[in-house]
Amino acid sequence: MKLEITELGFSYPNGKQIFGNVSFDVEKGDVFSILGPNGAGKSTLLNCISNLNEPTQGAIFLDNEKIQELSLKIFAQKISYVPQIHKPTYAFTVEEFVAMGRTPYMRTFRKLNNTDDYIIGQAMDQVRITHLRKKPYTQISGGERQLVTIARAIAQEPDFILLDEPTAHLDFGNQIKTMKLIKNLAEKGYGIIMTTHNPDQVFFVGGRVGILNKKGQFEMGEANEYLSEDRLGYIYSEPVHIFYSHALKRNVCTSGC
Repeated sequence: MKLEITELGFSYPNGKQIFGNVSFDVEKGDVFSILGPNGAGKSTLLNCISNLNEPTQGAIFLDNEKIQELSLKIFAQKISYVPQIHKPTYAFTVEEFVAMGRTPYMRTFRKLNNTDDYIIGQAMDQVRITHLRKKPYTQISGGERQLVTIARAIAQEPDFILLDEPTAHLDFGNQIKTMKLIKNLAEKGYGIIMTTHNPDQVFFVGGRVGILNKKGQFEMGEANEYLSEDRLGYIYSEPVHIFYSHALKRNVCTSGC
C-alpha cells in the first residue's frame, strides 16, 4: 500500500501560492515528517493529503488511484487524520469518542458489535487510556485528549495516520509520550505522516523528512543525512547544534546559543 503525493501545489483564490511541486511517497511502516517554521504551510499541505483541502496543482494517489475518486467511506478506511487541536463540544465518554473511529465500517442503523468493541478496546489499550474510558471527554487534560484522538484514529483501522503537529500545546512529559506512541505505531506497520516545527522530533522518529520553507519550496531526504546545522539554521534563522548522543543512540538537535 503506497500513498503518493505528486507535484502538489496549493494557492488561495487570490492567486497567492502557499507551496508548489511537493512530491514524496509513503508506504506502510514508513515515517515521513514535514518540517518547517510557523506559517510555511505545513498544515495546509497535510489538509490536502487528508482530503480536507483541494490542491490547485498535482495529485495524490492511494495505490495508483486518485484520492478524490475514492468514496469518503473507503478513504476513511485507509487514511485517518489527527488534528492539531480538537475542541470538545459534547460530553461524550472517552470510549464513545474512540468508538466514532468505527463510523466508516457502520451501515445505517447497525449497532456496534463484538468485533467493534474489541477494536475500540485495543485502540484504547494501545495508547494506554483504558482507565479513562468512562470519563467525559470534556473533563480530561489536553494531553489526554491528544491520546484519545489518536486512539480514535487507530480504531478506524487505517493504513496511514496523518498527524498535524501532534505535540502542540502539550507539556514536556506528554510530548515524550506522544512521540514514543507515534514511533511505536510505525513499528506496528502504520504509515505515518506528521508535521512538526521541532527538528529533534524528526531525529526521534527517524525515517525521511521534507522541509517546507516560507517560500513554498520543498526539499526532502533521510533525516539523519539531510538535516544539517547549516540547513536548519537557514530555515529557522537561528543557530542550531546537532550532536550524536550515545545515551539516546540518535542525533539530537538543540539551540546553538
